Amino acid sequence: MSKVIIVTGAANSIGRTTCRQLMQAGHTVYVSSREMSGPIAQGIEETGSTSGQPGSDLRTIEFDLSSESSVTSAVETIIAENSRLDVVVHNARQVVYGPAEAFTPEQLAELYDTNVLIAQRLNRAALPQLRKQGQGLLSSSARGSSVPFLGACASTEAALDSLALSYAGELARWGVETTIIVPSALGPGHYVRSGRPQDTVRAEEYADGPTADVSEIALAGLAQLSPKDTAPQDVASTVANVVNMPFGQRPLKVHFGPDDDGAAAVDAVADRARTELFGRIGLEDLLKPVLIR
Repeated sequence: MSKVIIVTGAANSIGRTTCRQLMQAGHTVYVSSREMSGPIAQGIEETGSTSGQPGSDLRTIEFDLSSESSVTSAVETIIAENSRLDVVVHNARQVVYGPAEAFTPEQLAELYDTNVLIAQRLNRAALPQLRKQGQGLLSSSARGSSVPFLGACASTEAALDSLALSYAGELARWGVETTIIVPSALGPGHYVRSGRPQDTVRAEEYADGPTADVSEIALAGLAQLSPKDTAPQDVASTVANVVNMPFGQRPLKVHFGPDDDGAAAVDAVADRARTELFGRIGLEDLLKPVLIR
């Protein structure tokens, strides 16, 4: 069944590939016009137009993810055009690298806004419709453990992961599913190209002090564990596969690739603890979404 989907972070490689995959499956995909320049949008549209699937469509819509009113207005427009909204894919993400102390509070607040609060704004705008329909899907991505100098970024990912897990339980009786996509450990190139701390003096103290070799060792170790970055195609295919699954068969978490950073191992323990806790407090039914007609 063709679905109406909104994707954030469509301008990055994973976002663009995800849009293409979803369009090839015959879905209608909405993205922010701010994220889609002409050549990028044209490339995705051409992929969708040759997919052979009826209903496949890319639609850009003006909205600012940093503004709650702008996001709410965009979602209202999408619902007005389609009488529904089925899937929200959270892909907007900023990666930073450096000693946690060197990130100013203002810089960290900006990072949390991009990696966490953007998702919350969109959820608040979309969920009333998904709950009204009695069926829908929220999809986001998260990471596992963190090596030194990735603490600032990992803390936002942990926050988004916790938020998504809370939504999973709170929305189960509303018929809204949650899936968290967890790729394998990223290669060092992913972090080399990332943002850096604004307090360069503090950062230099770490670079010149007893931690001078930490970054080199960490990146070299990551290079051995993950010789190449996770391909955008792999992430996009995973997202598309989850979207195309029948209701009730979508997993809460999807891990793919080697578990080099221990994310799958840690999540397995956490999932058992969550299941046991819900059973002890009499809310085990919240572990699985219920289809509402």
